[in-house]
Amino acid sequence: MKSSNVGFLVLVLICAVLLSISGAETAISETPLDVQQITLNVDQARITINPEIYGHFAEHLGRCIYDGIWVGEDSDIPNIRGMRKDIVEALKQIDIPVLRWPGGCFADEYHWKDGIGPREKRPRIVNTHWGMVVEDNSFGTHEFLDLCELLGCAAYIAGNVGSGTPEEMMDWVEYMTFDGDSEMAELRRKNGRYKPWRIKYFGVGNENWGCGGNMTPEYYADLYNRFSTYVKDYPGSRIMKVACGPGDWNTNWMEVVLQKSAGRMNAVSLHYYTFTGDWRDKGSAVDFNENEWFELMRRALDVNRLLDTHIKIMDRIDGRNRVGLYVDEWGTWWNPELEKDGGVLYQQNTLRDAVAAGIYLNAFNNNCSRVKMANIAQTINVLQAMILTKKEQMILTPTYHVFEMYKVHQGARMIPVDLTCRAYENKGQKLPSLDVSASKTESGKINITICNLDHEKPAEIVCELKDYTPKTVTGRTLTAEKMNAHNTFDNPFAVEPKGLYGLKIEGQKISVILPAKSVNVIEIED
Repeated sequence: MKSSNVGFLVLVLICAVLLSISGAETAISETPLDVQQITLNVDQARITINPEIYGHFAEHLGRCIYDGIWVGEDSDIPNIRGMRKDIVEALKQIDIPVLRWPGGCFADEYHWKDGIGPREKRPRIVNTHWGMVVEDNSFGTHEFLDLCELLGCAAYIAGNVGSGTPEEMMDWVEYMTFDGDSEMAELRRKNGRYKPWRIKYFGVGNENWGCGGNMTPEYYADLYNRFSTYVKDYPGSRIMKVACGPGDWNTNWMEVVLQKSAGRMNAVSLHYYTFTGDWRDKGSAVDFNENEWFELMRRALDVNRLLDTHIKIMDRIDGRNRVGLYVDEWGTWWNPELEKDGGVLYQQNTLRDAVAAGIYLNAFNNNCSRVKMANIAQTINVLQAMILTKKEQMILTPTYHVFEMYKVHQGARMIPVDLTCRAYENKGQKLPSLDVSASKTESGKINITICNLDHEKPAEIVCELKDYTPKTVTGRTLTAEKMNAHNTFDNPFAVEPKGLYGLKIEGQKISVILPAKSVNVIEIED
């Protein structure tokens, strides 16, 4: 999955270039703008933004599960049946809608029966993908689904195709969801869960073009057809089946898998990670310069072109828009910090990551007619995490705050947006300086989320609302003095949202000056 180095706006030479996506249309002005224009087509707000677009991903990787979410019932750290209480409460605050587990690459080596029954009798396994650490399987099916119930979120299980069998997958689904008299249902009851769970999403394999088996798309599609046959809908249960889609720009994988299997799936996945270097040296999470800031903004914005590329394939093969696109792994990926105590892929999280997260989420909102789920990688202590822990301490990252600010979009109707902004320039390259999405809630509130990508210049904007006259407007902003500002265990509140002031209403227009390098949310009521 190598991010493209092609410029985001390669056609920007002399005149303005227009970037079109489903919910937003962006134009870069030929001349510098004192005031930048956003137009909200409120009367066209028809398509719902699925809450699952704000989903999360927790893999058996580093300290995400063990010493992250799971500390055990005997831990001195306050917990609820072994789950860290502070993490549960923090995730509930951002209205987490869905959680994907157990992987990731780990999923295609995971055999679910290792993780059930009395914990002291569960076998120890080697996590061959991530650090060769030994796991005791104390966090398994019951613990994960208990966590989902504590959070009030849907469960998204990734099944083992790479090293598993159709029978193993079939038994797992029966164990979790069958309410009748069967061997698997009785085994579940014996292990302490009388009533079945409701599993909403089930992934048939993960990255099977790579760590999930190094398969060709033709071979995987045949396996998908076989394995998915045994993901049964028992009475009272309906499971959304998710096929393994491509990593970033692999259009051939998307084409072949859809051609052979679209009629048997509810959704297909897509993975996309961004960094400033290459896969061998991705760059530092905190030690970077202005050029590297700009490069990450460019690659993050490229998610729009990536979505457009794959959605065109899906529209051609699945013209009725029956198959959803799940971007079930996304985020920034940096060179890890010292990987001690099993902390594989542990990285810090700065304001730069927060702005990138805002760009991603705007893109998912604007493409919500096809994008029905997204899962940031990952929830705790790994990659672009929501939360970092150190023994009993816990800090919220800048990315966590973006999710808290953007949660207003969950279940609202996407408003198509027209944006005219000045260029953000660096060494002959140009990007839009702003990125935006908007939605209208059932109660009539309008929420606009705007990222100012420019690391130096504030942005004076005027926002016009068609067929909508605002009466009140409030806002919040996430910014900091330095590009690499981040929260630490010694200074946990260095980057957090603050009030956005100076908002003015004039008729159907709102004006404000947005800080440089910021993520902003504006709430409007009529």
